[in-house]
Amino acid sequence: MFNIETLRSKSPEDLTKITKDLGVKLVRNSSDNDKIFAILDFQASNTQAAKDYFNATEISVNSEQKSTSDQPAPTPKKRGPKKKTPAPVESSGEIPAETTETSTISKDTAEVEKAEELQEKPAVASTKKKRQRIATDQPAEKVAETTTETVEPQKETETPEVSRPVHHQNGNGNGNQNGNGNQNQNQNRNHQNKNQNKNQNQNKNQNAEAPEEHAKKEYNFDGLVTIEGVLEILPDNYGFLRSSDFSYISSPDDVYVSTNQIRNYGLKTGDTVRGIVRLPKEGEKYFSLLKPTEVNGRDLEFIKDRVAFEFLTPLFPEEKFNLTGRGSTLSTRIVDLFTPIGKGQRAMIVAQPKTGKTMLLKDIANSISANHPEAYMMILLIDERPEEVTDMERSVNAEVIASTFDEPAEKHVKVANLVLSKAQRMVECGHDVVILLDSITRLARAYNTVTPASGKILSGGVDANALHKPKRFFGAARNIEGGGSLTIVATALIDTGSKMDEVIFEEFKGTGNMELQLDRKIANKRIYPAIDLVASSTRRDDLLLDETTQQRMWILRKYLADMNPVEAMEFVNKSIKGTINNEEFLMSMNR
Repeated sequence: MFNIETLRSKSPEDLTKITKDLGVKLVRNSSDNDKIFAILDFQASNTQAAKDYFNATEISVNSEQKSTSDQPAPTPKKRGPKKKTPAPVESSGEIPAETTETSTISKDTAEVEKAEELQEKPAVASTKKKRQRIATDQPAEKVAETTTETVEPQKETETPEVSRPVHHQNGNGNGNQNGNGNQNQNQNRNHQNKNQNKNQNQNKNQNAEAPEEHAKKEYNFDGLVTIEGVLEILPDNYGFLRSSDFSYISSPDDVYVSTNQIRNYGLKTGDTVRGIVRLPKEGEKYFSLLKPTEVNGRDLEFIKDRVAFEFLTPLFPEEKFNLTGRGSTLSTRIVDLFTPIGKGQRAMIVAQPKTGKTMLLKDIANSISANHPEAYMMILLIDERPEEVTDMERSVNAEVIASTFDEPAEKHVKVANLVLSKAQRMVECGHDVVILLDSITRLARAYNTVTPASGKILSGGVDANALHKPKRFFGAARNIEGGGSLTIVATALIDTGSKMDEVIFEEFKGTGNMELQLDRKIANKRIYPAIDLVASSTRRDDLLLDETTQQRMWILRKYLADMNPVEAMEFVNKSIKGTINNEEFLMSMNR
């Protein structure tokens, strides 16, 4: 196989020929290094093709050189005309000196031959030094010339006429053919054999070292892959980063987080961690977190000094979400007037079946995402139909976490707990978070199924301890003093025919600070939104509305109080449709 040393010893023409033969694509005016690395890249991706080409070209040339050095030179039969052969570059300055030294010594005495060998050894050593210097100092073009010239003696030995002029170069005639000529040929062969053996040994050593180098190479991909997920800490104090693509449950995309990292960086369950991932080592199943780069959009120093969510000071909502700007509908305009939603609101939509509560949630979500991009919004669908989950994912620009009705209650509870933990951790870091929950009644049913029996059963089959955790979920909504808020808009089902749903609604009835009631009678007349305007209100709405708007809303509510819910909704619906925005609607009340 090719390695970088053998390729660098070749001339640019040889490199170009190799790239053409292998079909390697190169950029025009590419350098020798580009060709070398392109050949090595092709060899790495097409090992068999490169190996076949290497065996067909390089090994055959080495075997031919070896065969020419082993076979004796044939004796010439006829004298042919002189042919001028180019003298080799390396041997032109070395071999004549050896012949002049050996021409003065007689052939018959063995002692003279020993002295001759002793005289030749320094010369041979000098030639080796010169050749090593040439091999290191000469550019690749001269090295290529020497390699091609070593192949030329094979052509000379194949025909007897070519070997004839070699003896005439010495100027000794027939006597040199038998005497000095043979000695010079033997010396040349010895030098060639030594050099060829040396080159072959070097090639063998290089070829033997090449697989070891390839085997020892380990590619390091650490620091190349980053991931973001929500941390879930298990009872053994290590954790995993859960992916939102799988609704924060166990999946193949989970990333392992060690106990030391959790302790050193002060991480908690629900932290949104972005960090560098390490590949799994031998015997490991999961990717591992190498180092977190940011947590909840903050740097690591800020995370260590944050205050826990339970110790933050809750306040009434003071900043209102604008639902009448871009992406507003008739439903959001009415909600913005009669039941304004502020940052940190704990809102409940009380609805009977088939009154359009899911569509109303979708309109509110689109308005908040369009007018308040600074707020992070999550839509939590518990025990819902799968087609509604798909519709919500495609129509709302928000993170949708769902657990459909065909999933077990354990998954409902686990997903809800992780979503709440994520929201709390983001509020600790000063972010505004909005959770749209559909529905809190189904979530309370799931908690009732999962909670161990305490022996105290309320009416409808509700365990006395089952409603504590859904209350904790709904009660987490608050406006934080000093920045950050958690807004929860949840739907509650009534008139379903289930006594359990009635008990759950009665438990949550006074916990919210905004209540929006939908009426089935209005929905039956196909008047949407089917809002009972008289029964719907927001606590401390004076903190959200300006004084002029507040006074006009008092007048409007007094006017609507004498109507039934259907008449009131028809009147407001007709009046708002005739105006462009809510400001124009309030101005029209003067007429």
